[in-house]
Amino acid sequence: MEFTFNKEQLAWQKKAREFSNEIIRPASVERDLIADPAKTFDWEIIRKGSQLGFRTLAVPKKWGGHGLDLVTQVLVMVELARGDASISKTFSQCWKWSQLIAAVCTDEQKERFLKPFIADETYLLGLGANEPSGGSDNRMPPEDAPTAGMRLKAERQGDEWILNGEKCFIANGNIAKLLFIRARTNPAVSVRSGTTLFLVPRDTPGFRVGRVFNKNGWRFYQNAELIFENARIPHSNLVGKVNGGAEARGGDPSQFSDLELGANALGVCDAAVEMAMQRIKQRHYGGHPLLEQQTIQLKLSRMHMLTEALRSFMLRVAWERDQAVAGNADYLKSANNMLALTFSADTVQSVTNLNMEIHGACTGGAHPAAYKLVRDAIIWTHLAGDSVNRIKGIKSVMSHAH
Repeated sequence: MEFTFNKEQLAWQKKAREFSNEIIRPASVERDLIADPAKTFDWEIIRKGSQLGFRTLAVPKKWGGHGLDLVTQVLVMVELARGDASISKTFSQCWKWSQLIAAVCTDEQKERFLKPFIADETYLLGLGANEPSGGSDNRMPPEDAPTAGMRLKAERQGDEWILNGEKCFIANGNIAKLLFIRARTNPAVSVRSGTTLFLVPRDTPGFRVGRVFNKNGWRFYQNAELIFENARIPHSNLVGKVNGGAEARGGDPSQFSDLELGANALGVCDAAVEMAMQRIKQRHYGGHPLLEQQTIQLKLSRMHMLTEALRSFMLRVAWERDQAVAGNADYLKSANNMLALTFSADTVQSVTNLNMEIHGACTGGAHPAAYKLVRDAIIWTHLAGDSVNRIKGIKSVMSHAH
C-alpha cells in the first residue's frame, strides 16, 4: 500500500504545521500551567484556527466546508497535536459533530445549525453522553441490565421534550454553542435501545453549565458538567428516530470515530521524538554527549520505531475508511479502527515516558514540556471507554466480520 499525498493534502499538512509552530506551540506549556481549568482556554487561538479552516474542514463543500477526506484529516490532526494535543482535540471535536449534522440531520436542521456553525468563528460543538453513573457502559452496554448507563431522562410533552438530569466530563461542554445530547426515552431497555439524540443549543431554557473539571492532562481541552432542569427541547431538534440515539449515525463510514484519537496520539509521539532529539544533541553527561550514549540511543530508537509503526497504522485505517466512503463496504468490516485506539494508547504512553526518561537523565528533575506530554498521554487510558471495553468492542466487530 502506497501513500503518496496529493497537492491538496500536502498543502493542508503544511498549513497545519505552520499554525502549530507559530501559534499553538508557543502557548502550549504556558496555558497548561494555569491553575483554573476554565482559564486555560484561549478564544484567540480558536479564532485564528477557524480563519484557516481548522474548525470546519470536515463539513462537505456543498454546505460551505472543505470536505476533506479522512487521510487529510489525519495529516492535519497530527500536525496540530504535535503543537498541543488538547488544542488539536478542541478543533477535531467539531469535525465529528459538524460532519454528523451533514450526514444524518434533516435539511431544515442543517439550515438552522450547520450554516451558523460555518459562519461563526467561535461556534464550537460537543456531545453529551457520559454521566456520573455511566461512562464505559454506554459504549458497550450490558443488554440484560436496563438500569446501567445514562439516566438523563427525556419525556415528550406535545411538540417539546422535557429533559432532566446531568452529564459530566463533557468535551467543549462549557464553550460549545450546540451540543448533541443522548437521553433516556425508554428506561425499560438498555441504553442501546432506549435513548434518543437531541440537538441542544447553549441558550436552551432549563439548561446550564455546572463545574468545569480539572485534569492532569489535556488542560486546554474543556470538560464540563451539564445540568438539565426541565430543559425544553423542540421535537424538531430530535435527530433520527425516537429510541434510535445509539444508531443515529447508522452505517455512515465518513465519521472520524476512534481514528481521531489515534491520530492525536501520533502527533504527541512526533512531539516527544522531536523533543528528545533536541535534548540529546544539546546536552552532555559524564563528559560525553548524550547522543553517543548507547542507553540513550536505545531509548530514542524505540521511540522512533513505535511512532512510525503508529503512523503506518493510522494512515492505513484512514485509507480503509476512505475506501468505505467511496462505496467499498468490505472495509466497514475491519476491526482496525478500534485496534488503532488500543495500539495508540499503549504507544503514546510508552513514547512520552521514554522522552521523560531522556530528559531526566539530563537534569534529574521534571522538564515542563516533557512532563506535560506524559500527563497528556495518561488521558488515553480512559478515552472512549477503558481498554477492557475497547477489547470487548474489538471482539464484537471481529465476530461479525467472520
